[in-house]
Amino acid sequence: MRVFIINLPKSVERLQFQKEQMARLGLSCDFIPAVSTDDFSDEYYEQNAMGWERPLRKTELACYMSHKRAWESVLASPEPALILEDDALLSRHALQLLDDLKKRDDYDLVTLEVRGRKKILGKTLALNENHALTELYQDRTGAAAYVLRPSGAKILLDKAKETPPGLADAFISSTYELKAFQVEPAAAIQLDQCGFYNIPSPIGTASVIDGEAKPLKRNLAFSDKLSFKMRRIASQVRMGIRQLNFLFSAKRRNVKVRNEDFTDTPADI
Repeated sequence: MRVFIINLPKSVERLQFQKEQMARLGLSCDFIPAVSTDDFSDEYYEQNAMGWERPLRKTELACYMSHKRAWESVLASPEPALILEDDALLSRHALQLLDDLKKRDDYDLVTLEVRGRKKILGKTLALNENHALTELYQDRTGAAAYVLRPSGAKILLDKAKETPPGLADAFISSTYELKAFQVEPAAAIQLDQCGFYNIPSPIGTASVIDGEAKPLKRNLAFSDKLSFKMRRIASQVRMGIRQLNFLFSAKRRNVKVRNEDFTDTPADI
């Protein structure tokens, strides 16, 4: 399976980390240059950052645009691909996992990661001796590691034609047309979550997005504030309806994590 890694050219340490990780896991990859805030004008930002539930940071818009580039690469290919942000740590079973996912055609998107928040999950399907696939009905955070089929890429890109940009993970998780699954135990951890899961981080990490302050809502016109509030309410209503639809067939719970999968020396299980 192809692997597309989103990387800002200036993030040299993360680039080297991913090269070493790919070599260690026996994976080949293509690096997709991430969109930088220097790549678009203030005018472009103003035209594209105000259609979500709050004003997007410039870095958040750039992140969304970077993922959109990756979706376009997947759509141009006849096969599924793993999309990674450059601070994603993969399970030592990643090669087998991707090989097995490549053989299946019963999904649009499979997320590999977990970020400490519960997800709404349905029934579990066998995948291999190390992982299973669990139906994913509601995710709330994370777009650092997911397998996307061309069918899923088309769904996301079609939505992008009609819907303003948003947070990349929120845009994906609110696309309910996707037939989505969760890998379990999780097969990817973003580096800023390593401490939470007691997994040694191979490099230091700092979020570029978190380093930028959110635009101040008090500077917005009343009509804009009202629009943001209405979109937020509409999103919560859609989410609530979805949860009701799967009230008896799914459960809100934590995704299992097997810490030894992210170390070179696995512990006895």
